[in-house]
Amino acid sequence: MEFLLYLALIPALAVAAQWIAWRTNLPGILLLLLIGVAVGGLTRPDDLLAELVNGDPTTTGPRLLFPLVSLAVAVIMLEGGLSLKLSDLREAGSPAFRLCTLGAAITAITTTIAAHFCFCFGWRLSALLGAILVVTGPTVIGPLLQQVKPSRRVSNTLKWEGIVIDPIGAVLAVLVFEILLLHPGQANLGQGAMLLGWTVLVGTVLGAAGGLLLTYGIRRYLIPDHLHGVVALTTALLLFAVSDHFAHESGLITVTVLGIWLTNQHNFDIEHIIEFQEHLRTLLIGCLFIVLGSRVDISAVGQVGWSGLLFVAVLILVVRPASVFLSLLGSGLNLREQAFIATLAPRGIVAAAVSSIFALRIEQTAKINVADADQLATITFIVIVGTVAVYGLLASPIARWLGLSDPNRNGLLIAGADDWVIRLAMELKKVGCPVVMIDTNYRKVTKAKLEGLEAICANLMNEHAREELPLSGIGHMLAMTPNDEVNSLAVRECRSIFGRANTYQLTFKSENPRGMTRHLMGRELFEPGLTHTRINQLFAAGFEFKTTAISDEFTFKDFQELYSEQYVLAILTEKKSLEIITTDEPAAPAAGDTLLALVNPTQPDPST
Repeated sequence: MEFLLYLALIPALAVAAQWIAWRTNLPGILLLLLIGVAVGGLTRPDDLLAELVNGDPTTTGPRLLFPLVSLAVAVIMLEGGLSLKLSDLREAGSPAFRLCTLGAAITAITTTIAAHFCFCFGWRLSALLGAILVVTGPTVIGPLLQQVKPSRRVSNTLKWEGIVIDPIGAVLAVLVFEILLLHPGQANLGQGAMLLGWTVLVGTVLGAAGGLLLTYGIRRYLIPDHLHGVVALTTALLLFAVSDHFAHESGLITVTVLGIWLTNQHNFDIEHIIEFQEHLRTLLIGCLFIVLGSRVDISAVGQVGWSGLLFVAVLILVVRPASVFLSLLGSGLNLREQAFIATLAPRGIVAAAVSSIFALRIEQTAKINVADADQLATITFIVIVGTVAVYGLLASPIARWLGLSDPNRNGLLIAGADDWVIRLAMELKKVGCPVVMIDTNYRKVTKAKLEGLEAICANLMNEHAREELPLSGIGHMLAMTPNDEVNSLAVRECRSIFGRANTYQLTFKSENPRGMTRHLMGRELFEPGLTHTRINQLFAAGFEFKTTAISDEFTFKDFQELYSEQYVLAILTEKKSLEIITTDEPAAPAAGDTLLALVNPTQPDPST
């Protein structure tokens, strides 16, 4: 295959796999790995790179490939750091710290024992594999949390663990490699502690220095807006390389600290940087999993055989539960939350990259003579596929069984609490759709609370207020204040939470004197012309919100004939999925659905 075609094909396949995963709700990482294996049957990246320089595929290919992989992992870790808010540590701080310290130690020790007995490895190689498999990582935890959407405390704990544990695992692998493999019998615990301290110091100092430099340049307007994203990216890559030059694998600490520094500055808007990094991360994750998956030798996987499956089973059924339950004793998390955390520890791209790099270093270092070292990357690949498949398929059912996730997410966050909005929220609550209302007017919020609704007096444009919202089971956002500009701003701030497809607002008034552009809007609610003012007029004229069941005996046509004056606002389908009516998607209910409509009550109610 031509190298140019390969370079174009990999990103296309990566995006296609993630789109299929989104449409089918299957684990995206698993699809990427399977596609990578299929691509590997046609061509391997090592061979293509070796052909470019007329080198040996077994040595030249990896030497060219792994620096690129390392830089891509740095970008992914930077984006992970940008998602870590220190405010989350109020709930997740103690559990995450325990998982990343005591939990990591238990995982490393028990995994080492499992590797020794499952594969008959020597203790040195088993210890290296145990250190590598400590990691979970944002590349796999993030997508699974988006799919499952567990409670906030559990989500924050897993997010912090998944991002922080990656550099910990990588540094631990370096220590094991240096002490047990590179200098066996020469190094001691004191030297190991010094190496650990130096690695952490280099990574932390360079990360903080880079964060300080970037915040200074952006705050002082020394960097133009259109360069914020690329300057942050190039700074992270440079610091990653410099850090790794002084202390191997400290670069992961550097970029993680840099991301945490940037995202936790007060009055410092980096949303555009985060969005840029998110898009880049999505592309890089897909490409990396396909490329590394294509390097796996299927015949080598077959040679591992049942031992590999037994090893994965031990990791899932013994190692992870033991590390979680022992490290989280007295942490404040209840038993259900601990049980879910114990059933989620998929391995990702960092494990694949680190294992491949160390396998290559063992192979190229003449003084290291370790049997079965060539199986290191293969076993890591088996663990990645096995854990992603099991956790990806079972995480959602387990979360629902434990009561930590809402399967339908029919709930709504409603911005605005006028009288008619309160009545609409009450009808939604009657049909089983959770509602959270938010408004800056204390009187309106108090009235909503008196009606039995969950209402919060806060400004949705405030980042801290959004972070504190109880959004468990909430999957839609409706902006329904009397102010078109406020509605558009609320939609803009909530798109990162709910996605563009699930953020709605009332259509603009017929006259828009301020000339606000419509591309700033969310999806326009209800029928054309049904503005806040119009609904308020209908409500004042006596119109009411009613729910009506549609059946074979009472069809939608019958409903329209019975209520000549009616506006369908939402449909609760027979499968209990909420469909909100928009101007570009008119109502099309079927038998078994339930309509929520604004109707003239002077006409008879068919439900009575």
